[in-house]
Amino acid sequence: MAAVIRQRAGAVLIGLLATGGVISHASAEVCTTQSQMQAVDRDALAQAARVIAGRLQANDTAGLQALTVPEFARNFDGMRSAAQELAPHLNGSTPALDQIYLLDATGLAAGSDAQFFCTLNRSQAEVDLSIGGLSAGTYGFAIVKTTGASPWRVSLLLRRDAGKWLLAGFFPGATTAAGHDGVWYWREGRRLAAAKQNWSAWLAFGEAQALLRPAAFVQSTHLERLQDERKAAAPPALSNGISASTPLVVKGPDGAEYRFTGLETEALSGRDKIDVLLRLEASGTDAPALRSQADGAARALVSAYPELRSSFAGVLVALERPGTPPLITEHTMAEIR
Repeated sequence: MAAVIRQRAGAVLIGLLATGGVISHASAEVCTTQSQMQAVDRDALAQAARVIAGRLQANDTAGLQALTVPEFARNFDGMRSAAQELAPHLNGSTPALDQIYLLDATGLAAGSDAQFFCTLNRSQAEVDLSIGGLSAGTYGFAIVKTTGASPWRVSLLLRRDAGKWLLAGFFPGATTAAGHDGVWYWREGRRLAAAKQNWSAWLAFGEAQALLRPAAFVQSTHLERLQDERKAAAPPALSNGISASTPLVVKGPDGAEYRFTGLETEALSGRDKIDVLLRLEASGTDAPALRSQADGAARALVSAYPELRSSFAGVLVALERPGTPPLITEHTMAEIR
């Protein structure tokens, strides 16, 4: 059975951003939080965010294009496609503005990266935005959330051009998985860590982070605390992360060795638990052989770490193939023997 990998916030960068993530050598620009803004700035930015969110919800791509910065309005195909994919997730929901930030990058030197430190309500808590690929200017960052059976969040990057706020990028993602939000998975990670189920805890903390992070370039005091807890709970084999250069090597019950390049979580609709998402390089192109490889990979993972059976619905195996989308297979825990 084929599975569809859901879109994570920040997984697809749409708009101005050439890069994202933590920038270590950027000069700090100026961030003004919602409570610190002048009323005229706050009202104009909030209204623009609501209008753009409404265009996204209505799948009004023509209207959205008219509200997009010129350099992307001229070549709108990517944003149009992304907006069309997003619209069904917002259909029938009620969008509500959650947070807005005013970002002053008017002094940004050409070729520099922008970093904004946003102190919340004069407290020690911060939200930091580290954005590469920006041109000098005044920007806004708005987070819009929806309510309904499957709540979503759309983070909007806006730029002020000739006194008008225009869309420069949007970053959508679900805020719940298998009926639970990010805070629930954070608490579940703590419970599993206390029970010494560190593999399950590490994955639960990762799901919490994916649901709570509004875009890949956003960091915060709370997210840093979550990352610290995840790092503390990580089994030794995961302490340096997993990638193609540092794979997780697991031997199956039949003696075959598997080199996993990714270990994540995924949510399939209609389930009360999330799945483990396992990535590895495909061997060959023959369909039966690929299915056998996927079966063996799922069996090897669960045999090596049987604690996963109780916390996850199953294992999705993504066989990576150069030049083509990964082949994704689904394996319920009942099927993995």
